[in-house]
Amino acid sequence: MKAALVHVIVPFVFCTALAHTALFDEVKVDLIYDHYAEKTVDYLPFLIAMPFNSLVNIAYVLMGFSWLLKYKDKSETKDDRYMREVFALMAIFYGPVQWWRLALLTRTAAVLDQWFTLPIFAWVPIWISFIQGKTTKKYALVVELCSILSYGLSLIFDCGFESALGCHVLLAIYKGTQVHLRFGNRQTFQYLVLAVLSCAGFVLLKLLDHWLAQFWIFQRITGHFWSKVCDVLQFHYSFCFLTTLTQITHKAKD
Repeated sequence: MKAALVHVIVPFVFCTALAHTALFDEVKVDLIYDHYAEKTVDYLPFLIAMPFNSLVNIAYVLMGFSWLLKYKDKSETKDDRYMREVFALMAIFYGPVQWWRLALLTRTAAVLDQWFTLPIFAWVPIWISFIQGKTTKKYALVVELCSILSYGLSLIFDCGFESALGCHVLLAIYKGTQVHLRFGNRQTFQYLVLAVLSCAGFVLLKLLDHWLAQFWIFQRITGHFWSKVCDVLQFHYSFCFLTTLTQITHKAKD
């Protein structure tokens, strides 16, 4: 776990340090509560001023710890464990970053919230390449570095982050479909579909946050909240998909 922790902490510190400079002063990010459909509650502390959208971030941490500590597979190798632990630690670190963004509404927090999304999605094709026997830790680090650097698109044009994220999502879905067709079964197909549907829910519910708020059912527990629920499910089903495929490939080798 130490190696996985170093893998996550080093880019975390690097990105945080850069985000505190003037480098991203021109990046387009939302820094007001009006961006969200959920209304703030004035009498609550700033950490939970927007209670549902804030507290949902605990789910990332709980899900991450669940996959980090409770997952048990006797056939899991050291490298398998490394892949799983890095992904789980990413989830654990990501939850507080999103919470920090909502609590403080600072540019630094908003930039980091966007930025950390990219290497998380990049880890899916990295893990898939590992399942296919085509990757090493060095390769994983190079891909992660390219993913982190791709946030530089946000410095070039307003939709730079969205463009980079879209490419990451499409690559993850493509690689997931490819590896399922080669090694998968009915169970991995179900996990893949659920992960893709959760990803679609994550994107669409966030984009439709204010539009959905015209309906009473989305006026307190809003579309943005449910998009985060979908994001956690996306993480979870990606874990299910990738760990199941890892087990399948081990059995095929035996």
